[in-house]
Amino acid sequence: MIGLGGKVAWVTGGGSGIGEATAGALARAGAHVVVSGRRQVELERVAQGIRAAGGSADAAPLDVADADAALRVADGIRAARGRIDILVASAGLNVPNRSFATLDTAAWDTIVGVNLSGVMYATAAVLPAMRAAGDGLVVIVSSWAGRHAVKLGGPAYNATKHALLALGQSLNMEECANGIRACVVMPGEVATDLLNQRAAPPPPEEVARLLRPEDVARMIRAVAEMPARVCVNEILISPTWNRNFIDPTPARPEPAAAIP
Repeated sequence: MIGLGGKVAWVTGGGSGIGEATAGALARAGAHVVVSGRRQVELERVAQGIRAAGGSADAAPLDVADADAALRVADGIRAARGRIDILVASAGLNVPNRSFATLDTAAWDTIVGVNLSGVMYATAAVLPAMRAAGDGLVVIVSSWAGRHAVKLGGPAYNATKHALLALGQSLNMEECANGIRACVVMPGEVATDLLNQRAAPPPPEEVARLLRPEDVARMIRAVAEMPARVCVNEILISPTWNRNFIDPTPARPEPAAAIP
C-alpha cells in the first residue's frame, strides 16, 4: 500500500454515511479531501472534523444531478489545488414509495438523476484532467442491488445501481490506456440514514449486525492506496449476517414423531 500524501480526492455524497466515512479515511491517508453534497451545514461539519483531526479538507456544495454545477465544482477544485486524483462518487438515494405500484415518474427521475446521472456528471468533469495527468481513480459506490436485484430496492434503485456496473466497466475499457482506473463498490446493507427512508426500517437488533460506513470506507481507502498499475474493477461486500440470505420467517418446530 502507498500513502495518499499530495493527492486530491473529491467525494460526492460526502455529508453523511459512506461518503463521510470515506472522506475521513482518505484524509487520514494524507489526501486533501473535498466533500460535496446538497447540505452545506453537514459538509462543513465533515470538513471541520477532518481538519480538527489533523487532516486537510474543504466543502463544496453540489447537487450532483446538475451537470453544469458538477463541472463548476471540479473546475474550482483544480483551480485551488491544481489536480483531482481521486473521485469517489458516493451520492445516492431512494424513496419510501419505490415499488412499481407506488413509484411515480417524478420519483423515478429523481433517483435516476442522482444515482446514475449524478455519477456520470462528476466522472465526466474529472476525466479531462485525469487524462492529461495520465493517472486517476474513480470509485463508484453502487450497491448489492447492483449485482443482485432485490425486491426491497424497487425498480428505480435496482436499475440505477445495475447501470453503475456498466458505467464502471465502460470507464475501464475506454480509459485504461490513459492510466485511469475505475472501481465499482457494491455494499450490502449499511447502517446509514438511508435505512430510515424505507417503509419498514429494520429493527435495531438487525441494524446492529449490518455493515458500518467505516467498513466500506476502509475498502475504498485500500483501493486508493494501490499502486497505479493495479485496477480493482469491482468489490462486492456484505454483512456476514446477510439479510438477503436469511429467511425472515421464524422457524417452526418440527412436529413430534409419532410413537409406534
